[in-house]
Amino acid sequence: MLTFIQTGGFFMWPLLACSILALAIIIERFWTLRKSQVTPKNLLLEVMTRLREDKMNVEYIRSMQAQKGLGFIFAAGLLNSKHGRVAMKESMQEAASHVIHELERFMNFLGTIVAVAPLLGLLGTVVGMIKVFSVLMEQGSGNMALLAGGISEALLTTAGGLGVAIPALIFHRYFSRQIDVLVVSMEQNSTKLVDALHGERETKSGAAQ
Repeated sequence: MLTFIQTGGFFMWPLLACSILALAIIIERFWTLRKSQVTPKNLLLEVMTRLREDKMNVEYIRSMQAQKGLGFIFAAGLLNSKHGRVAMKESMQEAASHVIHELERFMNFLGTIVAVAPLLGLLGTVVGMIKVFSVLMEQGSGNMALLAGGISEALLTTAGGLGVAIPALIFHRYFSRQIDVLVVSMEQNSTKLVDALHGERETKSGAAQ
């Protein structure tokens, strides 16, 4: 690996840094975008059960507020539910914007690596070919070993750039899709909570009249 980098020349080092950064972001995103953490399966059912049994208290809401994802959104809505349906929805939308921002964290960096890595590889190729032509001008075409070394250096940087960019692009697309799925799930669950909570209140209010 070290020989490969050294043979590729100077531009292999920035590509190596890009690959390490991309790998770190990929691992972090896999950990952060877990469905079990962002949209726990039984959270809505648990909240609705507590509401029906009149077991919803501030301590439980605060515990959800400390969570990431859907729990944070539910906590914001429940804390403002007494102010009406509109206020509850607005508070949940505001909380959702914060959650979505966290879900999209580092995605721009990963996208930048996708764009920059091939360009670094191309730049390394151009520099390598300049060296090859410089050798041709100074020594002619007799020194084939030196020419082959220059061409090899030029092609290695291109291969390195593509080797970094392609996996980064695949994971960028995967994580973008995963974020879309999680956002839709959070929206659906939030709507169900608002409809269920204020639907029950409106029903009780109508019955009282």
